[in-house]
Amino acid sequence: MDIAGLVPSDRHVDGVVEMLLDATQHYQQPLAADRLFGWHSALFPSSRRGMRKADPMQVVSGAMGKEKIHFEAPDTDRLEEEMRQFISWFNEDTYMDPIIKAAIAHLRFVTVHPFDYGNGRIARAIADMQLARADESAQRFYSMSAQIRKERKEYYEILESTQKGSMNITNWLDWFLQCLDRALEASSETLASVLKKASFWEKHATTSLNQRQRLMLNKLLDGFEGKLNTSKWAKITKTSSDTALRDIQGLVAKGILEKEVGGRRSTSYCLME
Repeated sequence: MDIAGLVPSDRHVDGVVEMLLDATQHYQQPLAADRLFGWHSALFPSSRRGMRKADPMQVVSGAMGKEKIHFEAPDTDRLEEEMRQFISWFNEDTYMDPIIKAAIAHLRFVTVHPFDYGNGRIARAIADMQLARADESAQRFYSMSAQIRKERKEYYEILESTQKGSMNITNWLDWFLQCLDRALEASSETLASVLKKASFWEKHATTSLNQRQRLMLNKLLDGFEGKLNTSKWAKITKTSSDTALRDIQGLVAKGILEKEVGGRRSTSYCLME
């Protein structure tokens, strides 16, 4: 993938990537307190090492005097034992269905809430780690973390209703499994797009194209929004309308672009099938 010219990622993004890579590339290694502290340090390099110290730890919304408590974590005097039990269960329970275990591990960790912040991101990494164990592969073609982030509104709703309810977590498991299914579907769509793009450039490896044409063809392959016409081409490539028209006509002559049928106000173009 061509990354030239992209804006460098910030330290926060690097920390998330570092954590997820360790969780999924080294999925066979046991979970441990030091490993969790390392992940937390990757996310928040300047934070102090260790679990939260203050009580109560609450997730609250609303104006002052009208606050709504969405969640209250276990008291700090229970944290060490809760985390000891969690880590032991995660590493030693080999009888549970591994995908169900990923759902429960995420819920259990985020409910214990051992850190002042970053618990959700670490819980997602734990789920992806367990899914890598389920797949028995460090090669990740889908991301549960990314899908949960896309659906964070629904995620917080099901999480709150589960944490406030009884010990029955059926609805949480149902949502998690459906979210996983959507993550797999999204991955399939992404892979199909990548393969289509690779095939296109393999086919046109020797085709003579200028930089503007390459830029716009990549935009079309990535999913161009709206109709492509000479004015949009000129604006994006920062050139004149005459030059844009020559670029487009050149691609039409090479059998790469074609005029779209049904255009009224202005002629629009699309990739040849």
